Amino acid sequence: MRIFVTGATGFIGSRVVTDLIGAGHQVIGAARSDEGADRLRAAGAEVHIGTLEEPAGLAAGAEQADGVIHTAFDHDFSNFLANCEKDRRVIAALGDVLKGSDRPLLITSGVGMGIAAPGELAREDVFNTEHPNPRIASELAGAALLDQGLNVAVVRLPQVHDTERQGLITYSVMLAREKGVSAYVGEGRTRWSAAPVADVARLYRLALEKAQPGARYHAVAEEGVSAREIAEILGRGLGIPVVSLPKEEAMAHFGWMGMFADLDLPASSAWTREALGWAPTGPSLAADLEGMFGLNG
Repeated sequence: MRIFVTGATGFIGSRVVTDLIGAGHQVIGAARSDEGADRLRAAGAEVHIGTLEEPAGLAAGAEQADGVIHTAFDHDFSNFLANCEKDRRVIAALGDVLKGSDRPLLITSGVGMGIAAPGELAREDVFNTEHPNPRIASELAGAALLDQGLNVAVVRLPQVHDTERQGLITYSVMLAREKGVSAYVGEGRTRWSAAPVADVARLYRLALEKAQPGARYHAVAEEGVSAREIAEILGRGLGIPVVSLPKEEAMAHFGWMGMFADLDLPASSAWTREALGWAPTGPSLAADLEGMFGLNG
């Protein structure tokens, strides 16, 4: 297949490009700069210049493809709501050029949209349309396209990691360095699901090849790693104290990260594994964090 990948030079998207090419697909990768375009060409992909700020430009890339994988997202979380709305507009634009065909569109969301009730594992058969996370705009945009007869599916992400980046935990590391303490909220029992980036990239490919309209896939290798365990690894790695903060102090300490710091986001991938034959093989979140700090060797 000839696949258009947005975010093709990003942390996840660049791995998706490599995985697709390795499996024999042709890739058109969206890039924002000459530097990014050069990296894509070196990886064996064609280049399409486009940005999230100009949805029509990205849609022009989708017109050339047999399928689309949308991984691009503006990760300026200090402007999270506006960036989620920007993602909604891009998904709508991508869908416009795929109407009238069965060409698959694979979009990206977060595992939180699959949590039916507090404390429960997120599941693929749940879509909580009342979830307060602004990222719900992405799934609502996808659902609208599905209602119009498009072949749309969703990959929901946990904390995606290697030894260089770990999703929101990357910002936790930066904050801990700045504050001189590694903090968690309350007893630190809240959990974040996680998966290695190479396994996540493979899941995107498998999901596109499956092309099942309306499917929701959870790219989850570990159902839940506790906030306290994460904070303790950061404390050891940075050589700083590990502290518990009361909930009312979370926003003051974490800043914009405060909206995520006390969220319980465990998730199951049981259905995804069965549906795609996906079996993650990469290291755990703890192993990658310890590897980043040189704690496991």
